[in-house]
This record gives sequence, structure tokens and C-alpha cells, in this order.
Amino acid sequence: MQITQINRGEAGIFSEQEVRIIHQQAEMEKYVQRLFSKEMFTHQIEAKQFEFSVEKREILVRALKSQYSSIITNRPDLDRLLVPNSFTVTTGHQLTLVAGPMYFVVKILEVIKLAEELNALHPEIDIVPVFWMASEDHDFEEIQTTNIFNRSMSVDYKQGGPVGRFSIEKLEEFKAEVLDFFGEDKRSEIEPLLNAYAGSNLTDATRNLVHHLFGERGLLIVDGDDVDLKRVFAPIILEELKTGASEAAVLKTNESLEKDGFKLQVHPRPINLFYIENGMRERIKRTETGFKAGDRNWTDSEMFDLVEKDASHFSPNVILRTVYQECVLPNLAYIGGAGEISYWIQLKGVFDAYKILYPIIQVRNSVLWIDKTTMKRMEKIEMDWKEVFKEIDVLKKEYVQANSSDELDFSILDELTSNLTNEMMERTLSVDPNMKQFAESETTRVEKQLEGLKAKLVKASKGKHENAMKSIETIKERLFPNGGLQERSANFLSFCADGVIQERMEELYAALDPFSENLIVLMETESVK
Repeated sequence: MQITQINRGEAGIFSEQEVRIIHQQAEMEKYVQRLFSKEMFTHQIEAKQFEFSVEKREILVRALKSQYSSIITNRPDLDRLLVPNSFTVTTGHQLTLVAGPMYFVVKILEVIKLAEELNALHPEIDIVPVFWMASEDHDFEEIQTTNIFNRSMSVDYKQGGPVGRFSIEKLEEFKAEVLDFFGEDKRSEIEPLLNAYAGSNLTDATRNLVHHLFGERGLLIVDGDDVDLKRVFAPIILEELKTGASEAAVLKTNESLEKDGFKLQVHPRPINLFYIENGMRERIKRTETGFKAGDRNWTDSEMFDLVEKDASHFSPNVILRTVYQECVLPNLAYIGGAGEISYWIQLKGVFDAYKILYPIIQVRNSVLWIDKTTMKRMEKIEMDWKEVFKEIDVLKKEYVQANSSDELDFSILDELTSNLTNEMMERTLSVDPNMKQFAESETTRVEKQLEGLKAKLVKASKGKHENAMKSIETIKERLFPNGGLQERSANFLSFCADGVIQERMEELYAALDPFSENLIVLMETESVK
């Protein structure tokens, strides 16, 4: 496996804002507590140690022991979080199908590697990697589809409310279809993975799957849909219902961000909470007499009493989910995608309003994986790996020009045309200076005729290189499906055609660099054992 990196701005596949957030961090300084650097973790550790109480640690460990009650093998030492010098670094994601898309695996492995590197830098403390399951999301359409070996596969749950509470009966048929991709001799790692993907609901299944893949690496998995953890968050829930402080804080920051040229990722509501029950997750709204969610209504006192008695009925939206996470974890840093970090920079005012320490934030590594088959295609047409970032039409044109005879060498034509148009202009102006506009129009017409001729010649030549053109199309579609990032659509199993999972994980883990801003490119150069 050959590993290299390229500046994300040079790759040309990331948005202007993504490149700005990643490569120009100084511009974000006024929107965060501390910029992401090895040095800043020392200060963050001191601040979090002061903020995070012994009582919170005890509640967290009690909640995790309950969540891990069904896990027997490789069960982590949860009591390590009781120690005052233990902290977490966190990433999070929706409850995806199996192990996809690829960046689902990337962000988890990166937070594990970040913890490893920070522990080496700070041997006096214990930093634990955490995966936060977004089990309370209710948009099942975002999690019901995955792409394995270029085949779109989906599970129609036909349920409502928090996705983590969904029954997983429909998963069995899906798992059988996944298994069919692999021959009998390639299932030694696939079958245990699919067997682990089970439980009483989708949260359990996801926890079991993630633990199966990463448990041995020390990863802790946290489900925010938890009675004990919500009880810690209850004071903020109550304050949000009474004052709606988060909306004003975000709006103030949004105004500044827009002046600085940033695009806004999220927009706050007067109350940034949902009411949840099984099969239901509805926005909480203010009314003249109190509150409502869906067809449910409460007076002020009824709603406030409910928070005190059972805060598990309240679910933060994207604005407050970050605060909830940092409220219940001894967390130092959050690693997320560029879209996630774009909305994190909108939220420091909310953290300040609710007196919760804002974490160090960082855009996760982005990975392009060039598999062995694709590498062979590239070698056959002599395509360098850096060329894959070019537009497909440019690649085709350059290939044709480089592999055609002198018939596509337009240098003499270009020179003759330049001389002709210059002569046309000079002759016309010498006769009548008022005919300048006419002369410019005529020279433009000549130039366009030449460009049309050249385009037709290139098209005709392309027909002679049909196989190469198809190879270019296949390469681009493999690496940038539908013109997008490979890591955002291809399920990780797509890179495990031989059924080998853990070895791929090791290769990916070795390539990741939590302190790098670049796009990481993996190229398979030898057969995988």
C-alpha cells in the first residue's frame, strides 16, 4: 500500500468553505475556544478537569455500564473514566447500514489514533476515544441506504420516531443480501461481522457492530438516548424551555460569520428541542398557554415538571446536541466532517450561554482509496494518480492529444490563425479606424471556426481510443461516484472484496494522520494477502 497526501485545495473537489476551514484555521479563531494543535490540548485538559465533576463521572460510568450490559467479549474498562485525569476525544455519526459509508470508518479510526497520539504526548493522563451514536435522529431516509460494490441497497423500516429505537426485523433480509456478495471462501470475517449486527433495536445493533470492529482498539460507544445522561442535561433543557437562549446566541454568531463570508450550515429555532416517545419525535413549540409537540400540549408547569421527572422525553436538535454531548462527557475535542465543523463554529455562543466548555474541533481526515484494479487501469493508460482530480473531459482530451499523431498538433494552425487575425485587424484599421468593432467581430468568427474544427478533430480522434475513454470513465466513477467523494458513498465493505476486513482497517489506520490537513490517498500496489 502506497500512502501519500495532497493539499485539499489543490485537489479541487472540496468546497471553498471546506478548504477555508481546514487550511485557514486562524480565520476561525474568534469562533472557537482554542484552535486545533498539540499545544492547545494542554490548556484544554486543565480547563476540562476543572469543569467536569466527580458526580458527572459517576453518572456517565453508570450509564455506560447499563448500555454495555449485553456485551461480553472485549468489554472495555469503563471505570477508567472515574479517574479525574481521564478524558475523551469524540466523533459521532448516524446509525448507518453495516460499516458504511467509508468515512464512517475513517472518523472512528481517526479518533482512536488521535487518542493514541495524545496519550503518548501526555502520559500523565488517560485519553479515551469515543463514538457518539446519533440514535435520536428521526430522518430514517438518511440512514436506510448504502452502496456496496456499486449496488445501492436499502432497508425500508417504515417506522417513526428516534431511529435508534427502530425494530431491526427488516435487517435480516438485508444482511443475507450482503453475505451473497462474498463466496464461501471469503466469509471468515464477513459472517461474524453480520452476526454482530443484531440486537433488540437499531441502537443495539449499531453498538454491537461498532464494538465488533473497534472494541479491541479501546473505543467507547455512547448512546445519548439515556435516562441517566438526560438527567445531567436536564438543567439546560429547563433553561432552554424558559429562555430559548440558544437562538439568540446562534443568531448573533451567524451575523458575524456572514460578514466574514462563511455560509451558514444550520439555523436556530426559538426552542431547539424535540419531544420524543416511541414512534414520535416532534419539535417543541411555544404556545399562548404553554408548549406543544405534535398533537400534545402542556402548560408551563406541566412541561417543567416533566423535565424534572423524566428528561428522557426531551431530545436536542443539532443546535443543542453538541452541548448535550459536552455536558455529559469529559471531552477535549470533537472530530467531524467539514459540514459538521461548519455548524460547530456557529455554536460557541450557545456553550457560553449554558456555561459548558467548548471543545477543540477539527475536520476529520478525508481519504481517497485507489484499489488495485483501478491502479491497473491507470497504469495501462499511463495516468498519474494526481491526474484523477481533473475533470473527465479534460482527461479525455489530454489523453487523445498525447496519444494521437501530429494530426492533433494544432500549434501551426494556432500560429497561422493568430497571424491572420492580427493582419485582418491591422488592414481594416489602416483603411478605416471606425471599423474596429467590425474587425473584432470578424476575427472572433475566424477563431471560433478554428475552435470548432479542432473540437471535431479531437472528437474523431477520441473514437480511435474508445477503450481508453471507457477506462477513464470507469476510473472517475470508481473514485468519484456521481461526481462526489468516494468516501461519502462507497460502503467500507466495497474495499473488502476478498472478505478481509481487519487488514484493511490496519492499512487505513496506518495512513490516517489526525494532525494533517491534507487529503490522504491510498494506492494498492501489491496483492493483499
